[in-house]
Amino acid sequence: MRCLLTALLLGVGTGAGAQLELRTEAQLSASGGDHTPLWLNANKYGLSSLDRTNGYVRAGLFRPLQLDSARRWGWGAGADVAVAGGFTSTLVVQQAYGELRWLKGLLTVGSKEQPMELHNQALSSGPQTLGVNARPVPGVRLAMPVYWDVPGLRGWLGLKGHLFYGLTTDDHWQRDFSHRASTYTEHTMLHTKAGYLRIGPADKPFTAEMGMEMGCQFGGKSHYLSPDGMVTYENSGGLKGMLRAFVPSGGEAIEDGTVYRNTEGNHVGSYVVRLNLDYDRWGASVYADHFFEDQSSMFLLDYDGYGSGDRWNDRVDSRYFRYDLRDMMLGAEVRLKQCPWVSTIVVEYLYTKYQCGPIYHDHTQLISDHLAGTDNYYNHYLFSGWQHWGQVMGNPLYRSPLYNDDATIEVNNNRFWAWHLGIGGSPVKGLRYRLLCTIQRGWGTYYKPLDDPARNFSLMGEAEYCFPRQSKLQGWSVKGAVGMDRGALLGDNTGVQLTIGKRLTLGNK
Repeated sequence: MRCLLTALLLGVGTGAGAQLELRTEAQLSASGGDHTPLWLNANKYGLSSLDRTNGYVRAGLFRPLQLDSARRWGWGAGADVAVAGGFTSTLVVQQAYGELRWLKGLLTVGSKEQPMELHNQALSSGPQTLGVNARPVPGVRLAMPVYWDVPGLRGWLGLKGHLFYGLTTDDHWQRDFSHRASTYTEHTMLHTKAGYLRIGPADKPFTAEMGMEMGCQFGGKSHYLSPDGMVTYENSGGLKGMLRAFVPSGGEAIEDGTVYRNTEGNHVGSYVVRLNLDYDRWGASVYADHFFEDQSSMFLLDYDGYGSGDRWNDRVDSRYFRYDLRDMMLGAEVRLKQCPWVSTIVVEYLYTKYQCGPIYHDHTQLISDHLAGTDNYYNHYLFSGWQHWGQVMGNPLYRSPLYNDDATIEVNNNRFWAWHLGIGGSPVKGLRYRLLCTIQRGWGTYYKPLDDPARNFSLMGEAEYCFPRQSKLQGWSVKGAVGMDRGALLGDNTGVQLTIGKRLTLGNK
């Protein structure tokens, strides 16, 4: 952190494009009920809290990469720290990174908040795999963040994506939250990758985008609560672990010597697709996000041609079991470019109840059928699930472990359907608002079903005013929000949130 701040300060006044941006922010939240309402907490890159009273003071110094947009190469850096109350930690190093760009390739080292892909940043409930709900993980990221047009095709085909390896930072929180009495992990590594394809020139009215997002937790130590007590397993790290995370393979440490072996690590992913129409006065998009935890939900097929008797573990027939394509996020976005009062509308439907069915059965000598249901989204028996610092790293409608009062680090509601509505606009210059409304019904999980399906209704209204350049308060902004939850899933919560920010440019322009 000290080296990064020094490098940033040395950059001031060293010529064109050397200016820095100082961002400061103070936030206070107060709620009645058990928790902070959902949309006052979720999708804030983990800089949030469920405590009824919480707040932070935040300061960041940034050298934007965009300053070198006219050059073949460019560099950027940032340091962003918060001192918080009512959070999972008092000192939060939210971002600390340096990045180097050559043409369209970008190398980032450290922890940086990365935006969602193919989803509206302010109004969507969030993607299912690579969301913005949890704290950034420090690591090394190689990316092509904007589409590269394949030469010779006149812009009809574009490619972008990323590859990331990092180390999670919530070891201390996991030990404290679990009281070392339930399964938790230490020194877990994180791998993510994504690739996207754009069909159609960006300057044409119609474009289609499609791709795949994947993630894997691997390495470190898993402290597993077995019937005989807590057992510690060393997971594959180093180069071997990285390769097995990149190409799913190997087997879990707990399964050494067993017949049935799963791919090592906690692998998750999504198929994503988005179709766009864009005209001068309006635009519209429809999109889909299919989440998968293993091969059954990834390919919707499973080999089911095993023999019987002495050949019970041999593949003797060309027979496969087909799973249904039920679990899906479906969304639509409408952009009204000449209607500032209501400029963007987002509607999403999310269904996750199926998870390849309620039956899991490995083939045996007596029953050769092989069914791989009960996928248990976001959870894993050896790793602490798709979360970081207690917040899920995907869509926050999967109830984060922070809500648990039984010291377990797992998602206790991953079978649900939900409707989500987001509306945003800027009725006057400097003022923008957004409304988020979500209706959800949950069944718990296959392994821990709720006695009765539980409902939840969450609502948030937020408005932000940025003072104009001509005023004495240039660079200042004030944001206020009111949120509520009603229902058995999250409880009855009502809260308010106030944020005051200041941005200041330092150095040469």
